[in-house]
Amino acid sequence: LHSSISMASWDLAVTVEDLGSDAPAVTLSVASDLHVGGVILKLVEKTQIKRDWSDHAIWWEQKQQWLLRTAWTLEKYGIHADARLLFMPQHKPLKLGLPNGKTLRLKACFSRPVFQTVMGICKILDIRHPEELSLLRPIEEKKKKKDKDSAEEIYDLTEVPLSSASRPLLYDGMPAHFADSPEMEAVYKMLSVTQPPPAPEVIAKQYRPASVVDKAHINGRWLDSSRCLMQQGIQENDRVWLRFKYFSFYDMDPKYDVVRLTQLYEQARWAILLEDIDCTEEEMMLFGALQYHISKVSQSEPQMVSSNAAMDDLDSALQSLEVKLEGESSSASDINMISYFRPKRLTLKGYKQYWFKFQDTSISYFKSKEESIGEPIQQINLKGCEVAPDVNVTAQKFLIRLLIPAPEGMNEVYLRCENQYAQWMAGCRLASKGKTLADSSFQNEIQSIRSFLAMQKKSSHGNAPTNDESINTHSLVSPRYHKKYKAKQLTPRILDAYQNVAQLSLTDAVMRFLQIWQALPDFGLSYVVVRFKGSRKDEVLGIAPNRLIRIDLAVGDVVKTWRYNNMKQWNVNWDIRQMAIEFEGNINIAFGCVTADCKIVHEFIGGYIFMSTRSRAKSDTLNEELFHKLTGGHEAL
Repeated sequence: LHSSISMASWDLAVTVEDLGSDAPAVTLSVASDLHVGGVILKLVEKTQIKRDWSDHAIWWEQKQQWLLRTAWTLEKYGIHADARLLFMPQHKPLKLGLPNGKTLRLKACFSRPVFQTVMGICKILDIRHPEELSLLRPIEEKKKKKDKDSAEEIYDLTEVPLSSASRPLLYDGMPAHFADSPEMEAVYKMLSVTQPPPAPEVIAKQYRPASVVDKAHINGRWLDSSRCLMQQGIQENDRVWLRFKYFSFYDMDPKYDVVRLTQLYEQARWAILLEDIDCTEEEMMLFGALQYHISKVSQSEPQMVSSNAAMDDLDSALQSLEVKLEGESSSASDINMISYFRPKRLTLKGYKQYWFKFQDTSISYFKSKEESIGEPIQQINLKGCEVAPDVNVTAQKFLIRLLIPAPEGMNEVYLRCENQYAQWMAGCRLASKGKTLADSSFQNEIQSIRSFLAMQKKSSHGNAPTNDESINTHSLVSPRYHKKYKAKQLTPRILDAYQNVAQLSLTDAVMRFLQIWQALPDFGLSYVVVRFKGSRKDEVLGIAPNRLIRIDLAVGDVVKTWRYNNMKQWNVNWDIRQMAIEFEGNINIAFGCVTADCKIVHEFIGGYIFMSTRSRAKSDTLNEELFHKLTGGHEAL
């Protein structure tokens, strides 16, 4: 009787990676009620190797899954004698391409969801808020015959112990593991100091997207955050890229974020040099000047520190500039202006003059000052709108571009200011966040806008070097401008812009570069090619931190904008691989994805909604469960 109850034993073969690739599998006699932990115990006894096995686990090849639940029995997992099992470390070396173009070797987790793998990588590299970054498959580089000899330099961090502390111990301002040896210090320097401007031929060799559709292709290469590296075909020593994926940066602090800021600057710099994001010629010269300055200063003060001395100098400079720019300044309560107002882009001359008034988070406009006591022609509520500067100081063009949410997408409105530009811009920015002019941040907002203007103001220092031999202009601007201008034409323009930033400290210059990048109209847009339900042609979906936009490829224009805060639910029909989103007001959209898996698109949208839930109080602990819930594609909100 007893023998029929006890389970029959059978043979299970497990390949042990540590024994080498030629070694035969280890055969164990097991019963179906043995748990995975018991299998590991038997394995370790049988190999007779004395070592720390705590990082090892079993990978089930046919099912492409790790057996991480050691209390589960073989029966519960459904494992039979034909299972191909491998016993190996969960952490293995990975080649990591950084935003600055350098390559790092470190140990990464191959068994947990990529979301956790990235957290582990960022902990080693001392990057806070790892949820903003992710891993993607690199673009296959064409191998040239003569490139064989020039083996690239690889910075090695594989010896760094994997600590469980949430923030690494600091030593001399850097994580202690970087202070262990000169080699390790060199790695930290590479991570935390900006790279010199790349040679023009290096820029020219890089892939440059020619269209929105080209820009969409990179987003097909993001790894799935909820599955592990092994499940996505990434092997030991493979190369992946670490990049900022979600452009909503939380709590940037130069005191704690040296590596984070440096790598973000590098990513932004390459986006501008490779024309991944559009900017005007004026802005390109300013970006060039800032790169030149940052490179120059980082040779003398290699470490970023938070300093506000430069801002104080700037303030005094601005006081005098302000008088010239704005005429007399005034208090917040009565900022009225005569403004020219141009809705939509129908005609270029479509400006009309009106008298404008701010009330709470709305602006109202009237035919004249006298009529401003009565009913306005229209009142525009700015809450939730997009505000972007459209300024060219030299040409005395001071415009505010507003995108106002409307049921059918966004309405575009331009305001042209005669004076008090900074106040109006600040007022609009606050109103868009639902704050009034009485808010305490109003003056700070004005200040940062003025410093932005000051940088564009043509400098009056006649004694500035108009020619600097050390400046390689074609390293500072995108290839389009190499073709358009000779170096001797670019030099005075870049140096002219440089006059306005030459006083900035390294930190302030990097922060300023990032600020201007974030103010570009296309900032934060990730594109995917989709096909909307019922449509016969491909279109592009732009995914931004707070909205989705639909771009018609024929015209190249934004046709519709939908905001996340009007979203009721979104989900994926996995059978037909189609995403459906429902917005308030009975607006439903559905589309299939052409250039990226719909899981990637779903993850982008859910990820941005997750980013918006972060709050100061809980900034230390990440609600990983919520991230997977929002990005998983299985449950709607």
